[in-house]
Amino acid sequence: MENRVSVTPDGVRCLCQDGHKVLVEAKAGEGSGFSNEEYLQAGAQVVDTAKAWQVELVVKVKEPLPVEYQYLNRQMVFTFFHLAGVDPKLTRVLLKNKVTAIAYETLEDEQGYLPILAPMSAVAGNMATLMGSYYLASFNHGKGMQLGTVMDKKYGKVLVIGDGVVGRHAAHVASSMGAEVYLAGLSEEKGRKIIENELPGSHFVLSDPDNIACHTSDADLVVGAVLSRGAKAPYVVTREMIKNMIPGSVVVDVSIDQGGCIETSRPTTHAHPIFIEFGVIHYCVTNMPGAYPRTSTIALTEATMPYLLNLARDGLDYFKNFRNSAKAVNVHAGYITHPKVAEALDLNRQYRPLEDVLCV
Repeated sequence: MENRVSVTPDGVRCLCQDGHKVLVEAKAGEGSGFSNEEYLQAGAQVVDTAKAWQVELVVKVKEPLPVEYQYLNRQMVFTFFHLAGVDPKLTRVLLKNKVTAIAYETLEDEQGYLPILAPMSAVAGNMATLMGSYYLASFNHGKGMQLGTVMDKKYGKVLVIGDGVVGRHAAHVASSMGAEVYLAGLSEEKGRKIIENELPGSHFVLSDPDNIACHTSDADLVVGAVLSRGAKAPYVVTREMIKNMIPGSVVVDVSIDQGGCIETSRPTTHAHPIFIEFGVIHYCVTNMPGAYPRTSTIALTEATMPYLLNLARDGLDYFKNFRNSAKAVNVHAGYITHPKVAEALDLNRQYRPLEDVLCV
């Protein structure tokens, strides 16, 4: 279940003050603690689902659900799509209905960072260690190892694979709890700086198959935090590595919304978050920040508002002047416009660069 909402009442107020008409689906904010009345007071109209889609720009949190496909018709849709990691049927519907799919996760700022993905990655990273620690408890069929310091001695080994926003947050929580932390990344120089500046007392290892196999074998918790922008995540933890882990260990695959970076992973939900494979507990919830919807909604709105205001003012013309932000457009005018998405879905014939189809 998704309890986040794409815009807070304060965000709606900004849009209305900028001269835009804003429709909010009835009860959309309730899961995050925002009532219909608050949106009305902010200047929005509260409408039913069908009417909420009859606009030029739809703003969501997650990709359209199958029950929403009927509403897709040439709009701009601004949300997390993760097209490389979800059912390819959605991409086919977007193409057929000539929807402009603007993906939060591939939007870059002028420095090349991912400003909208970052806050959700931070929430998921914090949560990964907390969930891992919870499922290590014996009453959850975990091995019974507490992550933390007991009488000045560290207990529990945590391997975090990936040193981006997710990985650093997961490692920081684990280190703060008092566990023995190993952070795996691709750059020794970057890793050394992270350890020195953010994770004193932790360890950096190069992310290669031999090191990952070595450290997964005795890890209590493994956090998969690998990102390949716009593409399906690569498997960095193989089935054989999972087989060699101690029963009752836990893996958290934060990359699952991009297909997963652990070979044995499969998508789960908040209602049924785990499964056990080879005795190892797998937590693979595709919308982890949805567990903390109020924090996530406020952080997401803060990140999206500058881009949302520009889109509302200028439409797709905005992307003509901001090439990095234009990487957010994954589908437009019946074409895939992000090369990694086309490659991941084996739809290269339907790929065209965005600049070639903006006038279509």
